[in-house]
Amino acid sequence: MDWERPKNVKEIRSFLGLAGYYRKFVEKFSVLASPLTKLTKKGAKFIWDDKCEKGFLELKKRLTEAPVLALPIQGIGYDIYSDASIQGLGCVLMQNGKVIAYASRQLRKHEVNYPTHDLELGAVVFALKIWRHYLYGETCHIYTDHKSLKYVFTQKELNMRQRRWMELIKDYDLIIDYHPGKANVVADALSRKSTSGTLLTCLQALRARVEVSTCGALIAQFEVRPTLLGEISRSQAIDEECQKIRERILEGPVENFRIRDDGLLLFKDRVCIPKNEELQRSILEEAHSSAYAMHPGGTKMYRDLKESYWWSGMKRDIAEYVSRCLTCQQVKAEHQHPAGLLQPLTIPEWKWEHVTMDFVVGLPRTVNNYDAVWVVVDRLTKSAHFLPINITYPLERLAKLYTEEIVRLHGVPISIVSDRDPRFTSRFWPKFQASLGTKLKFSTAFHPQTDGQSERVIQILEDMLRACALEFQGSWDKHLALVEFAYNNSYQASIGMPPYEALYGRKCRTPLCWDEVGEAKLEGIELVEITKAKVRIIRDRLKAAQDRQKSYADKRRRPLEFEVGDEVFLRISPWKGIIRFVSRGKLNPRYIGPFEILERIGAVAYRLKLTPELEKIHDVFHVSMLKKYIRDPSHILEKPPVEIRGDLQYAVEPVKIVGQQVKKLRNKEIPMVKVLWRSDRVEEETWETEVSMREQYPFLFD
Repeated sequence: MDWERPKNVKEIRSFLGLAGYYRKFVEKFSVLASPLTKLTKKGAKFIWDDKCEKGFLELKKRLTEAPVLALPIQGIGYDIYSDASIQGLGCVLMQNGKVIAYASRQLRKHEVNYPTHDLELGAVVFALKIWRHYLYGETCHIYTDHKSLKYVFTQKELNMRQRRWMELIKDYDLIIDYHPGKANVVADALSRKSTSGTLLTCLQALRARVEVSTCGALIAQFEVRPTLLGEISRSQAIDEECQKIRERILEGPVENFRIRDDGLLLFKDRVCIPKNEELQRSILEEAHSSAYAMHPGGTKMYRDLKESYWWSGMKRDIAEYVSRCLTCQQVKAEHQHPAGLLQPLTIPEWKWEHVTMDFVVGLPRTVNNYDAVWVVVDRLTKSAHFLPINITYPLERLAKLYTEEIVRLHGVPISIVSDRDPRFTSRFWPKFQASLGTKLKFSTAFHPQTDGQSERVIQILEDMLRACALEFQGSWDKHLALVEFAYNNSYQASIGMPPYEALYGRKCRTPLCWDEVGEAKLEGIELVEITKAKVRIIRDRLKAAQDRQKSYADKRRRPLEFEVGDEVFLRISPWKGIIRFVSRGKLNPRYIGPFEILERIGAVAYRLKLTPELEKIHDVFHVSMLKKYIRDPSHILEKPPVEIRGDLQYAVEPVKIVGQQVKKLRNKEIPMVKVLWRSDRVEEETWETEVSMREQYPFLFD
């Protein structure tokens, strides 16, 4: 390889970019490239020493030698030799004594602090992840020079990192054995390679098309894949339409077509691509999935390609290719109205027969040990009760409070609408309500809009509590009774009157209007008729309000329906941070899946067939969280990341503290720490308050 010694960081990166493309052919690539990689780090001085020269020359030598990789054979199992050091991780995939592939990488910053046992186990996990397409469903024998890994499956105590890795390892049929570090297994394996195996691998490295007969012998004739332009030229030469156009051009000028000096047929100065699906797909892959393209959208991709290429139906083919791209389906956001038209709940027939409930949590703890509010709202009159509680109350105490404050005043409701709070979905609460004759109606998973009434009342409640804290000082629980009174006596647009009047049939006496409310003079049947008439008025107003709200909402929504048996992606929420406006996990995929639809629930919800890793998540989802999966034979589908939390967000864990600072505000200073986080796929650094991190992750400060 005629490559001059790099003179600056830019030239080093250029060399490593080329060499890295062939890293799977080079044993211990990361170790050889380590001295060069260090020079590319930010702030590093460019000093070309003996180690750099040695690594550079050795890489050039390895890249110019014939590769020694064999072709894998399914069904006979694999051997993996893994190792870890303070420099990086390395592993070799072998089969029948022949090398299939090499893999290596340098240690990340946080991995330098791992104990030896975790580093060696990390090398095994690295091999399983990078060669999953080979190893999944196959028998695998792993050899390591760390003897304790042999007993990892019977180890009683595991840290969180090891537990996570063990969940991944359980997906594979493997055995871990010990071999001494001095055993040069790879060199021995390479010395036993056969001539035919080497020839096959060389041809594979040259992207040759080789056919093998049933007896295993090479057929004498084979073709080495040419460059893209050469392949286009060859395809044009055998395509009938192109040949007809060429003949017409030889007879005289043909509008829009001409032959270039190198023999290529052009259409309006663009290379004419024959009707060859394989060739067209190669062009589309290069323009969409290569490192120089990075998955552009259909319009951008068409604008780029049409400058150089043309074929009939090109724009349609590009749009279809982009829509089928698995990566694009998982990572790209949808820039259109949310799916699913508004589906209002049915209007109740009478007061306090159908209620909604939810919790306001995270409030400051008061002297009476309250830190939350239980909000219960009547769906007809919009009247509400705000019950102060401690979030740690057992369900038996909540049931007692519910009986004393709700059932005592209004009787037993027919139904309760709520979100899927663990208190409401536990075994005790459904059984308790069933014994009372109340039906529980839960919202779909991660779709709080189902109980929009409670969400809106909670917003009003929080605003009132803030106002009380600002105006009257003192603990919020002291003002909660007056806040409830003020809410129930304030005008509600949806019913056209205050909840108090809707509930009791008359206006409430207040210090502001005590003289407007006289003593009741209506008795008997007249009072009953007026009350019934008022309920009819309330229901009519609610119906009008619902129709109005639905018409407004549906203008910003779109109908979307799926069929049972369809496959869909499930939208994942980003992991939100501790501080306001901070979010982590931005580089994780937006969608996981696909999952099969098992059943349609109502108009806008579907039951999915989730994998065992997601068994703790409720399997019914609103249509706005789903996205249709467009299948393609080229897709290699992986299981969703094991570490997805119960709230359908990627789990992350802090690795270490990498920085500190003090944030100065007007009247105080807040100590901040810069934390390195790691999720299943990416690492990110964010600034967090030191107090919150010490409370949640004290081990970081040991």
